[in-house]
Amino acid sequence: MKLENALNRRWLWLIILISLTLSLSASPLTEKEDKMLNNFYSETVRAIDFPAHLEWLNTAQKYSLKDFKGKIVLLDFWTYCCINCMHVIPDLKRLEEKYPQLIVIGVHSAKFHNERIKENIQQAILRYDIEHPVVIDNEFVLWRAYGINAWPSFVVIDPAGKVVEQTSGERIFKRFDTIIGSLSQEFQEKGLLNRERFQFQLLKDTVPQSVLYFPGKITAHSASKRLFFTDSNHNRIIVANPDGEIIDIVGSGEPGRSDGDFNTATFFRPQGLAFDEKRNCLYVADTENHLIRKADFTSKRVTTILGTEAQARFMKESERGTDVQLNSPWDIIILGDYLYIAMAGSHQIWRMHLQTLEASVYAGSGYENITDGPLPTAALSQPSGITTDGKVLYIADSEVSAIRKIEDNTITTIIGVGLFEFGDIDGFYPEARLQHPIGVFHHHGVLYVADTYNHKIKKVNPQNKEVRTFIGTGKRGFKDGKARKAQLNEPNDITYLAGRFYITDTNNHAIRIYNPEKDEISTFQFKNLAALSPLPAREEEPFQGKRVTLPEKVIAPHTKGIHFRLRLPENYKWNEEAPNYFQVLSEKEDVITIPPFAIPRNLSDVFIPIKINKSGNTVLKIQVVTYFCEILKEELCYFEAIELSLPISVKQGGTDEVGITYNLLPGQSR
Repeated sequence: MKLENALNRRWLWLIILISLTLSLSASPLTEKEDKMLNNFYSETVRAIDFPAHLEWLNTAQKYSLKDFKGKIVLLDFWTYCCINCMHVIPDLKRLEEKYPQLIVIGVHSAKFHNERIKENIQQAILRYDIEHPVVIDNEFVLWRAYGINAWPSFVVIDPAGKVVEQTSGERIFKRFDTIIGSLSQEFQEKGLLNRERFQFQLLKDTVPQSVLYFPGKITAHSASKRLFFTDSNHNRIIVANPDGEIIDIVGSGEPGRSDGDFNTATFFRPQGLAFDEKRNCLYVADTENHLIRKADFTSKRVTTILGTEAQARFMKESERGTDVQLNSPWDIIILGDYLYIAMAGSHQIWRMHLQTLEASVYAGSGYENITDGPLPTAALSQPSGITTDGKVLYIADSEVSAIRKIEDNTITTIIGVGLFEFGDIDGFYPEARLQHPIGVFHHHGVLYVADTYNHKIKKVNPQNKEVRTFIGTGKRGFKDGKARKAQLNEPNDITYLAGRFYITDTNNHAIRIYNPEKDEISTFQFKNLAALSPLPAREEEPFQGKRVTLPEKVIAPHTKGIHFRLRLPENYKWNEEAPNYFQVLSEKEDVITIPPFAIPRNLSDVFIPIKINKSGNTVLKIQVVTYFCEILKEELCYFEAIELSLPISVKQGGTDEVGITYNLLPGQSR
């Protein structure tokens, strides 16, 4: 037995060494090698259980492999900065939806210091709508145990607890669809497969919905005094003036890729924006749809101008319009007759001619690194921000924590030295350090950098390569006040309009304002806040909100009404300035009708009068849109749009005192 275990350990390390060598050399396995490794895994290697000390997120409890008896388990090793890790999320969702016998467990093994913080990982889970548990593997315990060497990597464990597959990279659906299908058939025949869907308590079900949700990029048009920013996880673009008045909303808010008017067009987590004054339109990097869209402010319509909706595997020399495949376009800028695109997914800068819509690779070999030189051979690493002084292009090159410059057909580095060299150090190149900057903006000869993982805005002098902290303490938080004492949380972008700087403070779900005269940060306040909430239902449309079914109430025929109470948790308060929407409908008005009644401003206690016409059953639909704010962060406000279905049975012997309490944050409705 000891000899067998020793041999197994020797073979395991040999397999790990082989996989490491193959990964580093980027050489694919031959069919024979692939078969040999998979046979070895299935026959000899038992899966390594989750260490008891590791913390779990996106679920209410910790698990061990024995809790998933009869299940196929897929481990996803990821880190939330990684564009390739983002690309596999749709495939994981498809697999989870198709196979109830599949359990996906994310193993978060952080690259950057900022990614080791629990709260930041939680924000990433919400931002990417991850619907499976995540284990925090900050010390790389599971990473080393399974011989992982790249993000993303995957391990498949069969219902008998044995490793049957290990692989890395994107485009995983077809491969895992085949493996899971085969394992399902095998273990179904043995009577060892559990097809009942496993339910987890997801993080998104325990947090309120903010008015903005992970705002991404921001730009401005000085002549019309308009701000444009992507409300990325609400899948829309907000247009506002500096006074806080919302002028336009582009997009319905539903995820999708449909063209149409501003109210019906759909986006999927858009990021970069560029306003074209000549054509009176806004170009949008529709990032997770892999598209460039055009929002025309004359016709008030959205059209797709670049992209096929499919993620590019490679770029041909030159293609046009909707024949082009893109790869996570993250930011865009207009310079001359071209739209330049920071193509984060392919580690390149592309450009599109604004008139002909012809697109081609402009800079970057596609190899992920920090290599200066001529445009075709230089290397970028997940470029996520782009700006210009009218002649030179400047790039926020996120994965190498760098600011790069494109001038005279050459890429050079202003700040940054390597893929794993990062920090928070002011000073001069090469000693100065950033940590995963996502945004960059040129203004009066200075580069303003959203140093995202340092929670700061920094100023970079592109001439002498000096970096200085401009806004922020370096600690994540939400605090207004003097610039160097104010706090941000993973800022994404910055722009300038009418004497003020505007910042998308992404993880705070807010727009922040810097006033140079006072050297102070404040938070952008919306005057017509209701414009940002889901619209109340029109007669021909269903209510746009979360739907909850309450337990049935049995009431007496003489009952006069229902006491409805909406409850906030500690440290939240009602937003008295925002209008509430409240409506009650009865599915069967021959049983119960709802007479007109006054809706109080505060929904903490509402008496809903009812008129009972006869005994029987109906369902009352209580539709609510309400607003509330954090007491300690008054500028950070949320909304909740809910439709509560209350089944009611009218009969003799029922109660005549009906009370319902609904908690806007986690709790039990009664």
